[in-house]
Amino acid sequence: MAFWWPLIVAASAYAICRFLLMLIPFNVPSIDVDASDVTEGNQTQENSFIYIPPRGRAQQSDKKVQCYEPATMKYLGYFPALSPAEVHDRVAQARKAQKIWAESSFKQRRQFLRILLKYIIEHQELICEVSSRDTGKTMVDASLGEIMTTCEKITWLLSEGEKWLKPEYRCSGRAMLYKKSRVEFHPLGVIGAIVSWNYPFHNIFNPMLAAVFSGNSIVIKVSENASWSGLFYFRIIQAALAAVGAPENLVDVITGFAETGEALVSSVDKIIFVGSPGVGKMIMRNASDTLIPVTLELGGKDPFIVCEDADVSHVAQIAVRAVLQSSGQNCAGAERFYVHRDIYSSFVSEVTKIVKSVSVGPPLAGRYDMGAICLQEHSDKLQILVNDALEKGAEIVVRGSFGHLGEGAVDQFYPPTVLVNVDHTMKLMQEETFGPIMPIMKFSTDEEAVKLANDSRYGLGCAVFSGSQRRARKIASQIHCGVAAVNDFASNYMCQSLPFGGVKHSGFGRFAGVEGLRACCLVKSVVEDRWGPYIKTKIPKPIQYPVGENGFEFQQSLVELLYGLNIRDKLRALVNVLKMMSEQNSSNSRSRTE
Repeated sequence: MAFWWPLIVAASAYAICRFLLMLIPFNVPSIDVDASDVTEGNQTQENSFIYIPPRGRAQQSDKKVQCYEPATMKYLGYFPALSPAEVHDRVAQARKAQKIWAESSFKQRRQFLRILLKYIIEHQELICEVSSRDTGKTMVDASLGEIMTTCEKITWLLSEGEKWLKPEYRCSGRAMLYKKSRVEFHPLGVIGAIVSWNYPFHNIFNPMLAAVFSGNSIVIKVSENASWSGLFYFRIIQAALAAVGAPENLVDVITGFAETGEALVSSVDKIIFVGSPGVGKMIMRNASDTLIPVTLELGGKDPFIVCEDADVSHVAQIAVRAVLQSSGQNCAGAERFYVHRDIYSSFVSEVTKIVKSVSVGPPLAGRYDMGAICLQEHSDKLQILVNDALEKGAEIVVRGSFGHLGEGAVDQFYPPTVLVNVDHTMKLMQEETFGPIMPIMKFSTDEEAVKLANDSRYGLGCAVFSGSQRRARKIASQIHCGVAAVNDFASNYMCQSLPFGGVKHSGFGRFAGVEGLRACCLVKSVVEDRWGPYIKTKIPKPIQYPVGENGFEFQQSLVELLYGLNIRDKLRALVNVLKMMSEQNSSNSRSRTE
């Protein structure tokens, strides 16, 4: 007891000190971000008329990125579509800033994160309202997908980011036992990010936080469908960087169309792309010219599997939320539902009751469960997929109701729709929907569920529900995807220590977590002497130039000595090594004497 008592006291004192330190608030300055031009109450007559954007690809040839609210078609303004020369200039400026920032301390980088976190917490409503106006999502969906995920990422970086960027020491192996081996993580330089519209706040902050914390600069091309919100969020970043004395142009947000994105890919040191498989392939082709690393997150067709021993009412509520979140607002939404035939009818019944209560309307005009679809003409695509399913035998069992939509904006809304009697011959079960449609299919065995889930060109995520966690885990482990949730949906994204990404047409590479943070780094392996000048690499005599006649026999014995599987062979090899070295030394001595 006399031995353990001092250790117990020391451990208790340490724990108390850590707790007391947690009670001491950090000195985090506030930042002032001008939001007068983005708040609803400050709309001017000039930018408040109803906007009818050009259809098809006509807008792509314009030199302006026109912005409007999808829920009301209210015009928000326009931004320039940057030319390749302008993009290259922005990247060059970011490169100069990065050389300065690469020398910054983790203390300075953490302070930058704390300033951002403070602003986000204090201005949640403003951030969510801007996101809602630009993409049509509800305030609740904005809070869940934009605020919480970003705050979680910042908190994880503050807690663990520095640890994962410090040199990591590795085993040197048997042959290099006298060496120290480590992996170092250095900034890559300028990171380029081309992000989608569905989470305009988080899709900017997610790559920016990892890039800046790891010592890089970053240039982000925001979607032409969410440029208005993206450039407001950029102000927040600028103000926080200025507050910690970071160099100007360390972070930049640019606007434009395909030409702008292509110029970004050709001038940065790594590209992160969130979007469609078709554009992802073009990104890869362009990146091959400069051989820069690429991370692609290309969406998914996530299976949602419900076993017969699951809690039907509980899972039905989660399933409907999964569908509404994929109503044009959520990447990786559940889009294929497989329910065991024993509970199929009861599950459909529960889902029907929930969907009947769902209302659709302009998110800032009332308490609606689902807002507008961001992309123009996307509702037409959804109806084509539904019509194809109906023609092949599917049935609609329920559709949600519309609230007061306002004139001229009906085509930007699509009611939540539940279909049964679906199968994999239907486009609805194969193509990414990105809409509030729930196709429900029966399965009989776990093996059949796995086979159906894997019958897709996508492989981003999956969700599996069962009363037996072991059973759900086993099913999830057999699904070929990058993200799996057991008895939950999309909870992975709230665990920012985990990597996020997919396989197949869902892309490759990872962002978030340790893997995403280190993916912004040049990973360098370093070997050096463990005991300074006393023990160094010395080439044994038999393999020094000119190589001796027994050079190869010496190498054979050395390999057996280091890696042999039993002690007898090792001892025999040791004797041979010492004997050959002795013979070589004797031969060299005689040569010098003669």
